[in-house]
Amino acid sequence: MSLIRADLESLPAYVPGRAVPGAIKLASNEVPLPPPPAVLAAIAEAAANANRYPDLAVSALTARLADALGVAAERIAVGCGSVSLCQQLVQITCRETSDEVMFAWRSFEAYPIVTQIGAATARTVPLTSDFRHDLDAMAAAVTPNTRLIFVCSPNNPTGTAVTRAEFERFLAAVGPDVLVALDEAYHEYVTDPDVVDGTTLLDAHPNLVVLRTFSKAYRLAGLRVGYAVGAPDVVLALRKVCSPFSVSSVAQAGAIAALDHAAELLASCAEVVSERTRVRDALLTAGYTVPPTQANFVWLPLGERSTAFATHCLERKVIVRPFAADGVRVTVSTPEENDAFLDAAASFAG
Repeated sequence: MSLIRADLESLPAYVPGRAVPGAIKLASNEVPLPPPPAVLAAIAEAAANANRYPDLAVSALTARLADALGVAAERIAVGCGSVSLCQQLVQITCRETSDEVMFAWRSFEAYPIVTQIGAATARTVPLTSDFRHDLDAMAAAVTPNTRLIFVCSPNNPTGTAVTRAEFERFLAAVGPDVLVALDEAYHEYVTDPDVVDGTTLLDAHPNLVVLRTFSKAYRLAGLRVGYAVGAPDVVLALRKVCSPFSVSSVAQAGAIAALDHAAELLASCAEVVSERTRVRDALLTAGYTVPPTQANFVWLPLGERSTAFATHCLERKVIVRPFAADGVRVTVSTPEENDAFLDAAASFAG
């Protein structure tokens, strides 16, 4: 008799972006700049007390986020990155293998992983032909067993975003008995005013929870800190299933300092937005299909040519992220690194 759950043999592995010495890494949607000096100083100061346990309740960071977002602290749960919060959402909503977690596909690759770890059933709905969430189809696919729905906007890896109007229609169609998680990891890069901001809908929809992270625009991917904003009962449940002390003292201090220097950090998002427009325009001119993106990456739906394209780029010292036979995601970086990628893309004949 096996001591291990048999279904874990089929658990899909999370595939991180590769790192190759001497190559430009455009595979993980990382920000190329380090945190500002003041944030690094706060991190170093916290590290000096590494012999002490972190604040279990993450009190100071929660209060700081509550002030920044204009919500009560009881509506915020901090986790070890937003991926951890995704898994916690499955834990608080699903009890039986018949319980369903729905998400679009292709979307964030962690969703099927956390669903299977939670012993729930994944229900996927294909993206539209223009690589967007088909919210009408998702609403129609809800069953009595649906417990949780993930909506990633901007969507990873396609970069497409959900509008406020269509998301409100979706929430109305789904109804109040299913928890809907709006994953806004790339919120700070959104420039389209029609794109939904989930925090503005929380009062009207107690079954909505919004996920955000410090990994992207705030340049703290290595510290693993994210947060959820939702109804107090949902947040309390998330806190109950959080692994104790999973948000380190260094992460808490770094996130607080990042919020203190948010103006400086978020100002650099405008540079990314400018570069993503330039990169997408160049790819379109070169004959590639590239959907409009509201994130810090672009998506090339290359199908069966995806692996060949990634190999071609790697041979030119540029690392991109292929997704099976669907496409390739490429991080928007500095002008110089983006130019290196565009040169590689221009010479691809596959």
